[in-house]
Amino acid sequence: MFLLLFTLFQMATAQGREVILLKEGWRFAKGNFPGAIQPKFDDSGWQTVSLPHDWAIAGPTVQDGEGDTGKLPWRGEGWYRLAFNLPATSVGKTIYLLFDGIQSQPEVYLNGKLAGKWDYGYNSFYLDVTALAKSNGPNLLTIHADTRRHDSRWYPGAGIYRKVQMILTDPIHAGIWDTQVTLPVLKNRYAETRMLTKVYNKSTVQVDDIRLEQVILNPAGQEVGRSGKNFSLSPSSSKEIEETIGLTDPTRWDLEHPVLYTLHTRIFNGGSLVDETVTPFGIRSLRFTPNNGLYLNDQRVQLKGVNLHHDQGPLGAAFYPRAMERQIEIMKSMGCNAIRTSHNMAAPELYDLCDKMGMLVFDEAFDKYDAKVDILENTDFDEFAARNMSNFVRRDRNHPCVFIWSVGNEMGDVQTNRNNGLRKMQIMINYVKKYDPTRPVTMACDNLESALLRHFDFYDVHSWNYMRRYRLARQMEPGKSVIISESGSTVSTRGYYELPLPEKRSDFSQAKQVSSFDLNCPEWADLPDEDFMWQQDEEYIAGEFVWTGFDYIGEPTPYNNNWMKAHGMGDQEASRSSYFGIVDLCGIPKDRYYLYKSYWKPEENTVHILPHWNWDPSKVQKLPVVVYTNGDCAELFLNGQSLGKQCKQPNSAHPTERFRLIWKEVAYAPGELKAVAYKEGKRIGEAVVRTAGAPATIRLSADRNALMSNGQDLSYVLLEALDKEGNACPLADNRLQLSLSGDGRIAGVGNGNPQSFDSFCGNEVRLFNGKALVILASGNRPGNIQLKVSTEGLSAEEITLSVQ
Repeated sequence: MFLLLFTLFQMATAQGREVILLKEGWRFAKGNFPGAIQPKFDDSGWQTVSLPHDWAIAGPTVQDGEGDTGKLPWRGEGWYRLAFNLPATSVGKTIYLLFDGIQSQPEVYLNGKLAGKWDYGYNSFYLDVTALAKSNGPNLLTIHADTRRHDSRWYPGAGIYRKVQMILTDPIHAGIWDTQVTLPVLKNRYAETRMLTKVYNKSTVQVDDIRLEQVILNPAGQEVGRSGKNFSLSPSSSKEIEETIGLTDPTRWDLEHPVLYTLHTRIFNGGSLVDETVTPFGIRSLRFTPNNGLYLNDQRVQLKGVNLHHDQGPLGAAFYPRAMERQIEIMKSMGCNAIRTSHNMAAPELYDLCDKMGMLVFDEAFDKYDAKVDILENTDFDEFAARNMSNFVRRDRNHPCVFIWSVGNEMGDVQTNRNNGLRKMQIMINYVKKYDPTRPVTMACDNLESALLRHFDFYDVHSWNYMRRYRLARQMEPGKSVIISESGSTVSTRGYYELPLPEKRSDFSQAKQVSSFDLNCPEWADLPDEDFMWQQDEEYIAGEFVWTGFDYIGEPTPYNNNWMKAHGMGDQEASRSSYFGIVDLCGIPKDRYYLYKSYWKPEENTVHILPHWNWDPSKVQKLPVVVYTNGDCAELFLNGQSLGKQCKQPNSAHPTERFRLIWKEVAYAPGELKAVAYKEGKRIGEAVVRTAGAPATIRLSADRNALMSNGQDLSYVLLEALDKEGNACPLADNRLQLSLSGDGRIAGVGNGNPQSFDSFCGNEVRLFNGKALVILASGNRPGNIQLKVSTEGLSAEEITLSVQ
């Protein structure tokens, strides 16, 4: 059935320009359907889906599959079909399709004809489909995605996992991503804004009476500057129009006050407004110094960053703005101020959110220059670079949050100049500089000795991963600042503790879980305290990006397939998600979260005790107790009796002694363990853990109780087992049944267990170490949605959310 777009899809209308979100009504099938491009093809047996859509996240789990890519069926080819009628306003318009990301190698057909192709699954692209669209008849959009030749070191997802928009414009219009705002002059009380807009004439006639007006509104929505220029355009041509506007006493964008200005670009033809676009931007200065790191608005900023992969836990690769907003909120709550988009372009909404929420972005384009970025044996590298870097940089360059570009990560052939590696890197860097000469460029490196080849001469900032590998490059070129682009890679499982403590950091047992005493990492990686210490002792380091902020699907170091087979186990026992995260796959904090918060956010009092206090006295007589705090000292009490005070040793050569408080042998006795923390002799707070009894109830806590009726809004409901006294049950593993009523759906479930092979999509979830998560998505109608959670032996619990 063909329906008008304004009844089927979400639409935003500006003067002369309509932006239509193609979200509902798609048909999908996985497999080989070459006839699917034809309008008469019968897709009635296909699945009906809405976007974003990750075809693999629902499973089924491939038990003996590759843990490194999540043991999910992401490899294959998938077909999407959408039937629609264009609105009456489309007559005479130029029509674009804008894709935020399709994994991968998409081919786009409109009404049976090829509209265009793309390759790199993480990049955005657009197509002019005016010649193929029917303004007065039914249209069929068909998209073929093919991941069979894509390579990945983590779970990539599959399909149309980001949004798709149709843009209807007048033939005279500003190009997509073709307005650039820069600040060639920025002084204490004055800023000169330079605006460069590329205007197109897609018609077949000369147009002589065109006027471009640029209008700047301040953060309060008041006009603070305007300029304009008249010009003409010949048929099927374009022209770049440059203008400048001076601003007096502008408000600066910074991390504490991320204020945004907006540029309204208006195009008139014969006096009539035919196109308008809006470009948010921030006024701020950025500079790196060789010996003191990064300065934002002439104030030094220590980068307290995290690496984030693109998946959103139980939602898979499907991008939901609220899921990204929640990730940023959780990271900011522990003092994080920067994100590295490892190792690919993120969804465009990430940059919008970071602009608004005050987060810096290390904007990275690629992992390796190979099949991981859909560069295949027949790919023309220069042409690939030209297309992908143009879209990457032009899309993101107006965001004040972006402070540096990265052209790749741990590229062995580039660092050692194999296969023309340095030439390839230089091509990428040249394109960055072409489209944005205002920001520095870097490459994340991991081969210390490769610095001898001086690849750092090609880019602006030293970026190195792990173990002070930056030291040789810094010695050879002390005139450049240093970023630890990957730090940590400490591994742990939320709520799991193993005794005795490891003798070596790379000691891993066959339990297939990693102890949350935060003393384990691979041989090539660091403990958090080491990175803290190096930054304290070497002030030229601009900061760090921890691997990783969140656990992610895939890359389950150490318990991948190879480790399992080397230790007498099989592929089926390899884990499916990572252990690296500061928080788990569901966003539930691990103990390490509080270690980072205690150091990164010293202005907020933190007191956290580990481990839990539910032990079998016949097996555990003594165990270590650790306190993470921003205080200097803490006193530990067990059942009211003092076990002594410990103080940090800020000058110790042992990193853990600088940042943790450790009681190495505490005699176990059930009851209450309490830590009281002090800073400069003053009591700043306390933390308590108690021995819990059997689970008596399941507590439901929603992060948001009111949702928007847009079919995309989310509420994250935390499920926790409590005993009859209200104490958390740290070992509970009850299987919970879920039911939902109202216009909503269960978008995903999870529990943060890397060894769980249960579906992320379903009506049940098992508690893991006492906790689990249900993600609820709103429908398209106002009302209430009610989640009911039940488990054997306990009364059912309910929570109600309003949808507005």
